[in-house]
Amino acid sequence: MNKLNHSMVSEFVLLGISNSWVIQLGILVFASIFYMAVMVGNFFIVLTVSFDSNLHSPMYFLLANLSFIDLCLSTVAVPKMISDLFYEHKVISFQSCITQIFFIHFMGGTEMLLLISMAFDRYIAICKPLHYLTIMNPKMCIFLQVSSWTIGLIHSLTQLAFVVNLPFCGPNKIDSFYCDLPRFIKLACMDTYKLEFIVTANSGFVSIGSLFILFISYIYILVTVQKHSSSGMSKALSTLSAHISVVVLFFGPCLFFYVWPFPTMPVDKFLAIIDFIITPVLNPSIYTFRNKDMKASMRRLSSQLMNFRKIL
Repeated sequence: MNKLNHSMVSEFVLLGISNSWVIQLGILVFASIFYMAVMVGNFFIVLTVSFDSNLHSPMYFLLANLSFIDLCLSTVAVPKMISDLFYEHKVISFQSCITQIFFIHFMGGTEMLLLISMAFDRYIAICKPLHYLTIMNPKMCIFLQVSSWTIGLIHSLTQLAFVVNLPFCGPNKIDSFYCDLPRFIKLACMDTYKLEFIVTANSGFVSIGSLFILFISYIYILVTVQKHSSSGMSKALSTLSAHISVVVLFFGPCLFFYVWPFPTMPVDKFLAIIDFIITPVLNPSIYTFRNKDMKASMRRLSSQLMNFRKIL
């Protein structure tokens, strides 16, 4: 990190989402409510899966990982965005900006790989039910978890390696509510066209590649089910619909960021809210409301917590 000290810019100014106080007030209320829902919902899922032995299975293990990642991803940017709404001059230090970029890409990359792991779990459960416990054993679950986090870390470090030594000596205003990597690169005191292309291509390749793998796996599952039993198609669709909903919510904004040819449009800031606030709320909702075992376990845990509170 010593190389960062060579930069002449010590902090960046975040312009936020809008200059309108009415819109900022609306965002403050909206973001505060949804962030609390993100924290409570995802933390409760992690707690439920951890303490209920009935949920100690690969599917719920991966779901708890997804909830933890959503919680972390939202925490990286949303509290800063909420606190900045109280200040006219919104600043973030150089080191904090670099750290935020690192964790956003780390958590985002990890979630992509985790969604692929969850798709693999559903493939084994639907297409090879008799071999499910043999294939999805504890070692496989740990392997999928470690692989997702490791590849996410490598992806983030790769992105960071491109920008950590950039010289910043002039403009320091980022037109966003967080340290958006493409906008951050544009502020460097050098020609960044090739670097922007490399960084965008890197994230775009990971996003599109992950999405392609996911949809190929879903199509393969549906074709396999249809061959063996036409009546099982509706059940397979019902099982996969929750996963597909989460995938669309997560990858929709990602594809816009890295494929849309006009990244300077202000709409991308509003789409970022989907990734940081809305998706982390909907993920636990989609998975828990459609799962009887999860809902029953959450009720039992709630009752236990209430009884424990009464004893205290």
